[in-house]
Amino acid sequence: MFTGFFQAGITGFGGILPVARRLIVDERKWLTQAAFNDLFSLCQFMPGANIVNFAFAFGARHRGLSGAAAAVVGLLSAPVCIAMVLGAAYARYGQLPMARHGLVGLAAAAAGLVLGTALKIATQIFTRQTNILLAVAVVALVLLLNLSLPLTMAIILPVALFFAWRHAE
Repeated sequence: MFTGFFQAGITGFGGILPVARRLIVDERKWLTQAAFNDLFSLCQFMPGANIVNFAFAFGARHRGLSGAAAAVVGLLSAPVCIAMVLGAAYARYGQLPMARHGLVGLAAAAAGLVLGTALKIATQIFTRQTNILLAVAVVALVLLLNLSLPLTMAIILPVALFFAWRHAE
């Protein structure tokens, strides 16, 4: 548990989610894509960092409290150390043009990783038209109407539960 999440934490620059999904679903086969999506959806609904919530929930589900601790410590130990070193380097060299250009390139790579992971997750979720409609509604509420995430969730959750209930019948 620790080594798997440590691997995700140490290699997940720009976002750990793409690396964690690949590690958990594709490589180690700890979860199916559907189970990953379900657990990650729950973790997005909780306050805090989604991937930390995921590590805690995954570890607790499979190994109890010690599994949760191992997953979270594994996930965060390397990034915390790396962030402290990079923060010190940025404080000293961050104003240099080469450093600024490098950070812009890293941001573009991170955006690409997040987009790629979103598409992998969406592929299975968007097999039903109601899920596509819900995703479009969320984008509209957040981007066009500028609603907060809690308010958007309060609006969308009852609709999503209704669709899930109708689909289950």
